[in-house]
Amino acid sequence: MVRRKRRGTQEGEYQDPLKDYSPATYADELERSLCESDITEMEIKPFLAIDPGTSVEETMRLMDKIGIACLVVTEGDKLVGIFSERDILNKVAEQYEQIKDGPVRDVMTPNPVSVYETDSPAQAMNLMAVSGFRHIPILDLDENVVGILGPRRVTAFVQKHFEEA
Repeated sequence: MVRRKRRGTQEGEYQDPLKDYSPATYADELERSLCESDITEMEIKPFLAIDPGTSVEETMRLMDKIGIACLVVTEGDKLVGIFSERDILNKVAEQYEQIKDGPVRDVMTPNPVSVYETDSPAQAMNLMAVSGFRHIPILDLDENVVGILGPRRVTAFVQKHFEEA
């Protein structure tokens, strides 16, 4: 490996990379908010949580009645899974009659990827885009579920900033 000497430095002299640190500049308020605010600036509530023992049929009826695409599955306030339209299509649809009375824990997505309420909106949106998730549970620092972020809420957040501009 060849080491290159930095211009203006003596051999072995340490050059602090943050010495010339300048604060970030943003193109607009949306970009600033995406990077610097925490996710609670987005609408992450209300959300609906169910027990893992709830039947698949009851869970699906609840989703239909309320008109939502995703439920968090919790034991107490702790996240154990997520149940979404994607789970219905991939795990339930073909065998609905055989599993409708079984617990949702058998068909939920266990241990879903989540973000913390102190994370930035950009971090959550990046995770959604890169990983292909439509919904991301939001946790507090004690690992309790405090919300959920989905496509409608992301759209509302972005739209709010365009309306303010």
